[in-house]
Amino acid sequence: MAIVTSKFKREMIQLLLNDFNDSASNKYYIGIGRSDDWNATDTAPAVENHDVEARLFRNSLQSVKKVSDISFVVPRRNWSSGTTYSAYNDKQVGYPTNNPYYVMNDNNQVYICVQQAKNAEGEALNSTIQPSGNTSGTTFITSDDYGWKFLYSISALDASKFMAANFIPVKKQFGSGTQASDAEQLAVQTAAVDGEIIGYALDSGGEGYTSAPTLTIVGDGTKAKAVAALTGTSISKVDVQDSASTLCLGSGYTNAIVTQSGGSPTKPAKIRPIFASKNGAGSDPRQDLRSSNIMLAVKPAGTESDDFVVGNDFRQVGLFRNILDSSAGTIFTSATGIALKQLVFSSGASGDDAFTPDKNIIGLSSGIKGIIDKVDGTNVWYHQNDQTGYGNFTHGEAVEETDGNGEGTLHGSSSLVLPEVESLTGDLLYIDNRGAVTRASDQTEDIKIVIQL
Repeated sequence: MAIVTSKFKREMIQLLLNDFNDSASNKYYIGIGRSDDWNATDTAPAVENHDVEARLFRNSLQSVKKVSDISFVVPRRNWSSGTTYSAYNDKQVGYPTNNPYYVMNDNNQVYICVQQAKNAEGEALNSTIQPSGNTSGTTFITSDDYGWKFLYSISALDASKFMAANFIPVKKQFGSGTQASDAEQLAVQTAAVDGEIIGYALDSGGEGYTSAPTLTIVGDGTKAKAVAALTGTSISKVDVQDSASTLCLGSGYTNAIVTQSGGSPTKPAKIRPIFASKNGAGSDPRQDLRSSNIMLAVKPAGTESDDFVVGNDFRQVGLFRNILDSSAGTIFTSATGIALKQLVFSSGASGDDAFTPDKNIIGLSSGIKGIIDKVDGTNVWYHQNDQTGYGNFTHGEAVEETDGNGEGTLHGSSSLVLPEVESLTGDLLYIDNRGAVTRASDQTEDIKIVIQL
């Protein structure tokens, strides 16, 4: 059975990030759309991964906003007193929910656990002391016997952009940066020690020990130490420390085994060294926390220069790459754009004859139909789908609502205005169906898309 390695996943995410950063060639936009109900109960269906789903999303697209914020992210794990945390393990698959191996404290500082507290019987204990400080990146033990290492702080700016209920940002720092936390993280990265042994896995406790054995780390590095503790006649825990309870992770190890002397076991325990990530814990938090997720974020505020609909709702969010400008036929580059077609009326369309968002309209001469998204005076923006059919209204024809009182006559020669972006172009990379979100002029949406590999 084959697997896709974590490194490959990170490389794929990095390629996406590199593609995004190639701003001369590529533009990424998050788009919202679909003002019409899903069904009788307006319950969002699961997205189906096929071309029809993509085409329907494109045809109901309202607006797009350029993505300027992108970051690696990992599942959010807030430190909480009374929770059991796992120590980092190089055999760990995925992100444990109940016993995570990293935490974010109340000050948005992120720590990796290098030692799990255990009682004399080898049973895991709850964490009661929140890790804090020690931002130089040296490992330390709190009074509840948990061992921790500081990785990085999340700046207020990054928190505003990328922190969500389920995710926090993670990055490798290149250069001193602009935030105090950037220089702090760079110092930790620089001080990281290659070839650390960050812990020990007790695969079996053995039998018949008369005393705790002396453990020696034999490998191609130096100064790693470990201490074993007994419960009865078996080893119940192995800590990454010396006899003085100082954390001793060593350095320079690529391979190592744990040998035992003393204790006279009838069946020796099986102890496996756990190696820190490449170049040492803290050298690249994306690697330490096994990030294979990336977040793209935008915050549409109000009408965004009349490109975003207010007074109506949306039910879909998508991610586009290199959508085209409808008028120029080249890649769209503006900060925001509207994807709806516009009708300009020369008479009617006001007072008792005013059009209303979400109503259905029909051209009395052409028979063309549409669904209204936005009304501004005698201007109406609309979209079409498989139910309405497709096509353009005719200059000068009468248009009326089929389920309301709105009616009017289109301008004779300039009644049809193309959208700013052509929704049927570009690469559609992501679609999310959700319940209705109603937008208001004083409202800002915080839209975050997380791509997980």
